[in-house]
Amino acid sequence: MVCPGGLFRSVPRCSGLLGAAGTVAGSRSARAVASAMSVFVTRRIPAEGLQVLSQASGCRVRQWDSEEPVPRAELLSGVAGTRGLLCLLSDRIDREVLDAAGPDLKVISTLSVGFDHLALDEIKKRGIRVGYTPDVLTDATAELSVALLLSACRRLPEATEQVRSGGWTTWKPLWMCGYGLSDSTVGIIGLGRIGQAVARRLKPFGVRKFLYTGSGPKPESAAEFGAEFVPLTRLAEESDFVVVTCALTPATQGMCNKDFFGRMKKTSVFVNTSRGAVVNQEDLYNALASGQIAAAGLDVTTPEPLPTDHPLLSLKNCVILPHIGSATYATRSTMAVLAANNLLAGLRGEPMPHELKL
Repeated sequence: MVCPGGLFRSVPRCSGLLGAAGTVAGSRSARAVASAMSVFVTRRIPAEGLQVLSQASGCRVRQWDSEEPVPRAELLSGVAGTRGLLCLLSDRIDREVLDAAGPDLKVISTLSVGFDHLALDEIKKRGIRVGYTPDVLTDATAELSVALLLSACRRLPEATEQVRSGGWTTWKPLWMCGYGLSDSTVGIIGLGRIGQAVARRLKPFGVRKFLYTGSGPKPESAAEFGAEFVPLTRLAEESDFVVVTCALTPATQGMCNKDFFGRMKKTSVFVNTSRGAVVNQEDLYNALASGQIAAAGLDVTTPEPLPTDHPLLSLKNCVILPHIGSATYATRSTMAVLAANNLLAGLRGEPMPHELKL
C-alpha cells in the first residue's frame, strides 16, 4: 500500500497484529510489542528479506518503496520513532538521522559489507547495535573483480565497440592486443575474504607470483597462494596487475595516488572493487591518459553514480561499472535475508548473525 505522503508504505503482516494501513488490532500489550519492533526499511529490497520482517511476530515494517534512494527529508521522517533501521550503503546515516530517529532507535542493519556510510562514533555513543552482511557477497564480488580485470587487460569493451562500429575490417597481428595473466605478478591490496577469493580464482590462470599489502602480514591466509607481504610501494613497482579489495579507512583513503601510479609499470593494469575513495581519481585519470599505466577497471567511484561528463569516462583504457560487485540474484537475496535477521535479532536482544563490533 502506498501512503498518501509519497512512496512510504506499511508492509502487510501475516500475523494480523497490524494491517497494511497500520491500524492497531489487538490489546494494549500487542501495541507495546509492535512499538518495540517498529522498523524502517530505506529502499525496495529483495522479497525474501522483506518477508522475513513481515512474518516476524510483533514487527511493524514501514518501507520507502522505490528502487531509487530515499530523499533526505523522507529518510528523516521515516526513521522518526523507530526501533530498527534497515539501510543501504547509499544512505548516509549521520548525527542528523540519529537525532531524527530519537532515543528509541536501538538497531541499525546495513545491507552491505561496507560501513563507511555509518557515523560509527556517534552510533557507538548512543549504544546502538549495528549489523552488516559480510561473507555472503565474497564469491560474487571476487567473480566480478576477475571479470573486470579481464575486461580491462584484454580490452573487451573496446573490442566490442569496434565490432559494433565497423572498426573490425580484417585480422591484424597487433590489433586490440592486451595483457595476459600467465606468468604475471598480481598485487592484492587487502588480503581479506574478498582478496583471498580473488587470488583463489586468479591462480589457475598461471599467475607466477602473488604480492599483498595491508595492515599487517596474514601468513595463514597467504600460504594458500604463496603470497608475499610487501610494502605498498614495492607492490606498485613489481605488480603486473593490482587489485584493490581493502576496506575504506582513514589509512586507506586516497592511498592510490600520483606517487602510487607513478611507481607502477607502464604495462600494468589497476582494478578497484573496494571503495571509490581509496583512489585519487584525478591522479588515476592522469596516469591512464599519459600512458603511465596501461588500463584500469573500476566497480566503485567517487561519487556514485559517476557524472556522465567525468574525464575517466572519456578514456578507452578505463572500464567503469556501476558498483555491481554483489549483483547476482542469489547474493542479493541472501544479503537481504541476513540484513533482516540481523535487525530482528538486535531488536530481540539476541546475538546477531553478523554484528559489527564497535
